[in-house]
Amino acid sequence: MSANSISWSRTVSDIGVVARRNVIKITRVPEVLVFVLISPIMFVLLFAYVFGNSIDIEGVSYREFLIAGIFAQTVAFGATFTGAGIAEDMQKGIIDRFRSLPMSRAAVLAGRTISDVIYNVLSLAIMSATGLLVGWRIRSSVLEALGGFLLLLVFAYALSWVMAYVALHVPSVEVINNASFIVIFPLTFIANTFVPSDDLPGPLKAFAEWNPVSSVTQASRELFGNIPEGVPEPTVWPLEHPVVYTLIWAAVIVAVFAPLSVRRYARAADG
Repeated sequence: MSANSISWSRTVSDIGVVARRNVIKITRVPEVLVFVLISPIMFVLLFAYVFGNSIDIEGVSYREFLIAGIFAQTVAFGATFTGAGIAEDMQKGIIDRFRSLPMSRAAVLAGRTISDVIYNVLSLAIMSATGLLVGWRIRSSVLEALGGFLLLLVFAYALSWVMAYVALHVPSVEVINNASFIVIFPLTFIANTFVPSDDLPGPLKAFAEWNPVSSVTQASRELFGNIPEGVPEPTVWPLEHPVVYTLIWAAVIVAVFAPLSVRRYARAADG
């Protein structure tokens, strides 16, 4: 067996160990999981019942329009668990212990980002059940619906690498939470998540049309079959090809921030 194959197999093994450690941690701190799952339920109920009767979108059931937007917002915020988890491990000295072990430099970060996908899977499952209760329905095929959920998870996974990079520079859970809120909150609201982008004023409309949160939301609506016939087609490329545009963004984010994060981690480990 070549040295490269040994190295890759060892890296995969290390990633699996770190991911398993983080999954076990979820089961040992159920309070965190409970609050994680309550948040999306609150968003669905608040927007469906408080704003749902006030917002009218011609030709579209607002509750069906809404759910994909809440999915996109929740998985975007879910990416902050990666940053918060890494910052917490740094504060407690766990990252220093990992650095002292003969393991792949990429394993700690990759294991963390992979394990945090579980948070988003659980959030999507809970939101889907809540959405069904308030009137949301999947009107496409099983494969298309699974594609919608998978696209949301891919986008969230990409964002988790951004948060990992930030956490390695600002090792404080409080700072990570505040910084992510300041960035992600406007990013998810200046989009087509809760209202059509056409309803936004000039500059905000242009930003929303090219915002990747809008494309993942649009793609989800299409894949879930929540855009009825007769609704005007988008006239900008990102929303005309939302799946491709979302995947391009996800690939670019991972290609940029994964190496930067690993390099930052290795530099800190080397002193």
